[in-house]
Amino acid sequence: MGGDTSDHDVSDHERAIRVPRIHGCDAFRVRMPRGRRPESILVRLAEDDGAVGWGEAAVPGAAAEPAWADIEKRMGPALIGLDWDRPEDVSATADLGARDAAAAVDVACWDLWCRARGLPLAHALGGTRTSIVTGSRIAPEPVLETVTGRVNQAIGAGHTRVTLDIRPGWDIEPVRAIRHAYPALALVADAGHAYTESPEHLAVLEGLDSYGPVAIERPFAAEDLAAHARLQQRVGMAIAPHVGDLDTLDAALSLEAGRALHLRLDRLGGLTAARSAHDLAYAAGWDVWCSGSGAFGIGQAAAVALAALPGCTLPSDVSDPARGPVFVTPPVRSSGGVVGVPLTQPGLGHEIDEERIGRLATRRMRLSA
Repeated sequence: MGGDTSDHDVSDHERAIRVPRIHGCDAFRVRMPRGRRPESILVRLAEDDGAVGWGEAAVPGAAAEPAWADIEKRMGPALIGLDWDRPEDVSATADLGARDAAAAVDVACWDLWCRARGLPLAHALGGTRTSIVTGSRIAPEPVLETVTGRVNQAIGAGHTRVTLDIRPGWDIEPVRAIRHAYPALALVADAGHAYTESPEHLAVLEGLDSYGPVAIERPFAAEDLAAHARLQQRVGMAIAPHVGDLDTLDAALSLEAGRALHLRLDRLGGLTAARSAHDLAYAAGWDVWCSGSGAFGIGQAAAVALAALPGCTLPSDVSDPARGPVFVTPPVRSSGGVVGVPLTQPGLGHEIDEERIGRLATRRMRLSA
C-alpha cells in the first residue's frame, strides 16, 4: 500500500511539518440500531497534542473477528510511538493484514495528518472537484416491479447512476426493463462473479451489451482476468473486474481486461492504495467510480474525498441514507444528486459524534503509549 506523492498538491512548507507521534489508538466495533447493515470497525487515532483522526470500514459476518484481532495485536501496537512524516509511511504497518481493518487505520491516518496541517482531505489526495455527482445501489430484489420502483426512487432523489445486481436467470429482463423506462440512466450491472464462459452465459452477457450499460462489474471469477479480457474484446460496454490490490490492477491493465474500475476503500485497504489505483486507471483511460464503507458516515466522507480526484468519471456511491441516524456533522447527504466536497474544514471535514458511537459499541479497545 504505497504511493508516490510527488504529483499531489502538498506544499514544501506542509511537507516540512512533522506530525507528532501517535500516542493513542481507540477502536470500536459498532452495529447500527436494530442490527441493520454489517458491523463497522471505527478507528480513532490521537496525537500527543490532542489532534485526532477517524477511519471506518464495514466488516460483514466472519470478517469482523480477524479484523478486530489484527488491529488489537498488530496494527494498533505498531502505530503507538511510530515516527512518520506522511500517511503513506504508515501503510506498511497496515499492509498484509485484514484489508478492511487496514482501510479503517489508513483513513484515520489521513484524517489525522490533514487535521494537523489544516488541510482538507480531498486537496491532500489531489482532488480537483468541489462536488460529487451521486449514484445508488439497488438492493437485490427478484420482483421486477419492485426493482423498477426502486430505480424510480433513486432517480427521483437525483442519482444519475444505478448499480443493479444480476445473476444467471435474472439479468436480461431487469436490465431491459430499466433501460426502456430510463433511456438516459447510467446503469451498472454487478454480476457478482456468477458467470462463466459457457456459450449460454456469454450469449447473455453479449445480449446485455445491446441495452447500453456503462459497465458490467465482476462477471467472472476474480482471478480469471483472461476471461474478462476476452469478454471486453467482444462487447462495447466496459468490463469492471474485481480489483483488490494494485498487482491485480496492473495485471488487468496489461491484459486489457476491462475499462472501468470500482474503487472500494475496504476492498483496497484504504485511501493510500485507492489513490494509487485511481492514478493507474486514470492514466489508462478507464472510467472510475467510488463507494464508501460502513454505516456511520466516516467511510462515506472518505469516499467523497477520493471521488474528488479527476479520474472519477462516473457518479459515486458516497452519501448516507437520507433517513438514517446521523453520526457525523454535517451529514454526508445528497441534495438533488450532488454531495459537496468539504473544502473549508481540515481532514474529513466532519465532526464525529464519539459519545453516541461509544454508546452503540459492542466492543471497544484502547491502546496508548
